[in-house]
Amino acid sequence: MITYKDSGVNIEEGYKSVDIIKNHASKTFIPGVMNNLGSFAGMFELGNFKNPVLVSGTDGVGTKLDIAFKSKKYDTVGIDCVAMCVNDILCHGAKPIFFLDYLACGKLNANVAADLVKGVSDGCIQAGCALIGGETAEMPGFYPEGEYDIAGFSVGVVEKDNIIDGSNIKEGNVLIGIASSGPHSNGYSLIRKLIKNYDEEFDGKRIGEVLLTPTKIYVKPILKLLEKYTINGMAHITGGGFYENVPRMFKDNFTAVIDKKSFKIPEIFKYIMSLGVEESHMFNTYNMGIGFVLCVQRESSDLIIEELASMGETAYEIGYVEKGDKKVCLK
Repeated sequence: MITYKDSGVNIEEGYKSVDIIKNHASKTFIPGVMNNLGSFAGMFELGNFKNPVLVSGTDGVGTKLDIAFKSKKYDTVGIDCVAMCVNDILCHGAKPIFFLDYLACGKLNANVAADLVKGVSDGCIQAGCALIGGETAEMPGFYPEGEYDIAGFSVGVVEKDNIIDGSNIKEGNVLIGIASSGPHSNGYSLIRKLIKNYDEEFDGKRIGEVLLTPTKIYVKPILKLLEKYTINGMAHITGGGFYENVPRMFKDNFTAVIDKKSFKIPEIFKYIMSLGVEESHMFNTYNMGIGFVLCVQRESSDLIIEELASMGETAYEIGYVEKGDKKVCLK
């Protein structure tokens, strides 16, 4: 008798992984979650909003996963997956409320899958949102054995009157940059081309460990700021670096003038540059040490930077806004 297992799909391993995953997901549940994992769909009750707008975002981890596989460290890239989604929807002032993930592989190992989803759970806890569902797909012959892909999406909510869409940005507004934790989840195809040995020492650690530092999640500090201060625009610095992402906060024709000497560039970016990458390309690929940018009124800049410092975040006044054609001018 031929079984599904003969085709390479182990149903029992799938059951085992689901049991472990349920434990991680339950730690993320917040008020509003209406059912446990295992239903056909996740349900979430919005609660008390006058005019709620749902804001959604989806993303994956990209080729950073390859370093995780080769380092046999699986429990942090799930944080990256959450971060790439929740930081995006945060740019419009939305509070992430729930997250769903998608995990695909060639041959399922329940413990590896559980480590990957543990990272997702940890990311959801950092973002204050609930992991309410997901999918694990075992596809033998489609993915090489030992390799996984992970993606997900988040849904957030914001009152319609509080949406941040850049319409209040004015010439002379100040740009505040909040420090990143490293390359986050962008530019890893180039990193993998330049760096082959993940065991080499860098800054007192294995460079593979440095490269697997999870993407910083900015949700909680930014939501606290929004309770006290007016923020006219926000940008998550992801693929495309400064040049692509900062102008995305502009609704009208403005240029962001940024002083590249106003903030500390982490050593990992200097090392990548030393391997032959030009500075202009670095700023067009990586966050260069600034993971999130705020556009605020000049008179509130110092107060916001001090407030961020009190929450453990390093922030800098990195530039200002002037009339222009939706671009970035680095000086």
